[in-house]
Amino acid sequence: MQSSNFGREGMISKSQISFIKSLHQKKFRKEHRLFIVEGYKSIQEFINSKYEIDSIYHLTDVMPKLGKLSQNIKLHEISPDELSKISTLNSPQQLLATIKLPEPQEINIQTIKGKFALALDGIQDPGNLGTIIRTADWFGIEHVFCSEDTVEAFNPKVVQASMGSLARIQLVYTDLKNLLCSRTTAVYGALLEGESIYKTNFGEEGILLLGNEGKGISANLMPEIDFPVTIPRFGSAESLNVAISTSIICSEIRRNC
Repeated sequence: MQSSNFGREGMISKSQISFIKSLHQKKFRKEHRLFIVEGYKSIQEFINSKYEIDSIYHLTDVMPKLGKLSQNIKLHEISPDELSKISTLNSPQQLLATIKLPEPQEINIQTIKGKFALALDGIQDPGNLGTIIRTADWFGIEHVFCSEDTVEAFNPKVVQASMGSLARIQLVYTDLKNLLCSRTTAVYGALLEGESIYKTNFGEEGILLLGNEGKGISANLMPEIDFPVTIPRFGSAESLNVAISTSIICSEIRRNC
């Protein structure tokens, strides 16, 4: 069922609609090894990456914008009503792609030598994870290590919030305790109590460890922190959102590089 770049395969069937809708759920993404990306910009980022595009479902006038595509990508011209049925968004963005999940990566801690990486401990909110991924991409941080209880990176809300940056970030789920025990670079832990980031010499390499939105960094990871750091509070707010905190600290890290 391969169409030309601008041809139409006809209405997608009810079974196809049900299949794509099943990918809204983690267990079916894992079973079928596929996830959903929506919107022109994000899909274009994945097309230009190492990810393998399975299918693109598009409205009539959208495909010329994507240019020449691999013949291995299945193309389906669909109606706005069909798109609304398969989309995860309240306002669908003209095209939706199913993309193959990457194979699990083996961790080589030496890959971050001379660089900064993020380690995320139990991040639960999809919007936060997506924003952190986008922030890492902005500041040129290529590696993000996630605890196994961090929200899934291929959750549609994470993918949407990352705005295509997920296509460029090397993200691995792992046992953070084992990872941090084996590292040879400094670990900076974002805590309420610590040295001000504005007085910290981050140097040119390290791992920035950030904790769960409500509980912070797990007790078993605290001994792995070499340098507790904090964003000084000048007003009366009780706390900062973890994604905002990541942006502020990453900015300070890059200012010192």
